[in-house]
This record gives sequence, structure tokens and C-alpha cells, in this order.
Amino acid sequence: MATAGGIGINARTARFSFWAKMTMGMSLFIVFAFAQFALRGFVPYRQVPVIFHVHGVMMLGWLALLVTQSLLAAPGAGTRRLHRQLGWASVVMAPLIVVLAILTCLAGLRTGIFPPFFSPAYFLALIPISALSFAALVALAVVRRREAGWHKRLMVGSTILLMDPALGRVLPMPFIVPWGEWLTMAMELAVVWLIVRHDRGETGRAHPATALVGVAVVLSHLLVELLAITPAWIAFAQPFRA
Repeated sequence: MATAGGIGINARTARFSFWAKMTMGMSLFIVFAFAQFALRGFVPYRQVPVIFHVHGVMMLGWLALLVTQSLLAAPGAGTRRLHRQLGWASVVMAPLIVVLAILTCLAGLRTGIFPPFFSPAYFLALIPISALSFAALVALAVVRRREAGWHKRLMVGSTILLMDPALGRVLPMPFIVPWGEWLTMAMELAVVWLIVRHDRGETGRAHPATALVGVAVVLSHLLVELLAITPAWIAFAQPFRA
């Protein structure tokens, strides 16, 4: 009976596509990272501005949509039409996520609720650039929605960028400054490599969309680091600080 049950579990797991497994795995990691951070008492969630909670709810909604869409798009699921219809929700949600992320960043600076080992300039660069990079990949995925190879890789790639704040809540950032940014980038590129390996298994080479995701990961981290040490940006960030 145990063997039969094990075979049943393996069969159900096998029915999930690579892309569904990726989205579910990353979504679970992101939720876990924020949950454990909250349970450890690092953020006074009852005292933070309301915008923090609104942003959190929107992000949970996005992850739920992402996982649902990856399951609806599975080969043989017979739900492709629903996948396409539901996908238009991303056109509304992605810009809202950018706006909410920036407003949350500004509220954090204004109230002093941001990591003490981050400078205001770094924090003001990190959140908007991460959010805009995410939205850019989502927008391109929508544009290329009829090209399945591009679409699914860009959507998964946008989720890799969302791992940035989650990794920041799991890694011992206070002890690895100033290398935290580069370690985070390396871990995100490791996830990109999983897609490269999958691509090679399918076609023998990395898909151009996968390469684009890798470039987006690297550029977003480089831009954050460069802005954080740019005198004009440092001066621009100072008035937003509590």
C-alpha cells in the first residue's frame, strides 16, 4: 500500500510541468522567507504604515495568480483559454505592484522602518529598481504572450527578481555587508541556471529569453550598487529619510 501511495504521489508530481514546479517553488520560498522574518519579530507589523500591509496582500495575490497560471498552462490541462483570460489580470496588477513598492519604500524611509545597515540612497535605489525590473519582464511577457517559449521564461524570470527581498530576509545580511548584494545576485543567477539546464535538455542550448532574464538580474543589481554610491542620488535620497 505504501508503494502504491508513493507511486501515486510521484505520478501527481510528474504531472506538474517544469514551469509550474519553478513558480510553486519560488512562491513557497518567498512566502516562507517573509513568514519566518515576521515570526522572529524583526518587523513591528502592528505599527508599520498601512501601505506595508496593502503591498503585502498585493504580492500574495500576485504569487497566487502566478501559480494558478502555471497550472492552467500545463500541457493537456485543457484550460489554456482560461489561462489567457486570467492573464490580463497581470496587466493591471504589475503596475500596481510597482506603485505600491515605491510608496512602501518611501514610507519606510519616512518612518525609519528599513534595514539599519542600508543607507537611504541604497534603499531608495533597491526597491524601485527591483520593482521596475520585475514589471519590465512582465510587460515583455505580455507582449510576447503568443510565443510560449518566451512568455513562460519571462514570467518565471520576473519571479526570480521578486526573490530579492525574500533572500534579504533569509541571508545574514548584517554580517555580509557589503557582499550581500552580490551573494543575492549569485543565488538568483543559480535559479536562472536551472532554466538554462532545462533549456539545454530540450533544445541543446539556452533560450534567448533565459539569457535576457540573466542579463536583467545582473543589470538590476549593478544599477542598485552604482546608484547607491552616486553623489547626486545620495543627495536626492536624503530628504526622504526620517
